[in-house]
Amino acid sequence: MQIIKQIILQNGFLVVCSKRLQWSKSDAARFYAEHEGRFFYNRLVGFMTSGPMCAQILAGDNAIERWRKLMGPTKTFRAKHLEPNSIRGEHGLTDTRNAAHGSDSPETAAKEIKFFFPEFNIAQWFERDEPLFRGGEFEFCTDRGIHIPNPSFMYSER
Repeated sequence: MQIIKQIILQNGFLVVCSKRLQWSKSDAARFYAEHEGRFFYNRLVGFMTSGPMCAQILAGDNAIERWRKLMGPTKTFRAKHLEPNSIRGEHGLTDTRNAAHGSDSPETAAKEIKFFFPEFNIAQWFERDEPLFRGGEFEFCTDRGIHIPNPSFMYSER
């Protein structure tokens, strides 16, 4: 997990929220419900419940597109041959153990953010915090492992 966090930071993503968690079978089943009945479903649920994981909300210009490029192809074999320097190319083991997940659209991201971070208010973040992030008015809080608006900017006159 630490290696992927470093890759995220080195590639200029902002970490808005981060949570370490351990999924139950029911959590994994709900998240991957659209895949139920497919040949890889049981392996995927089994792997996703086999140990801790880190869920994060990443932000930045073209974040979805950039993150998906950085992850590389979903299929690990393909990633290792076509994008060997991608996250999945370097760290993926199999197609269901491919080291990283990323939303494919803003709509999917909103759904997945609600799943992992039900307390997170997307509209409020875009209204209140996103302009500060976009303006470079943030700092990385190592204790929490996220970027936060820089307090000295939050109360300055604009």
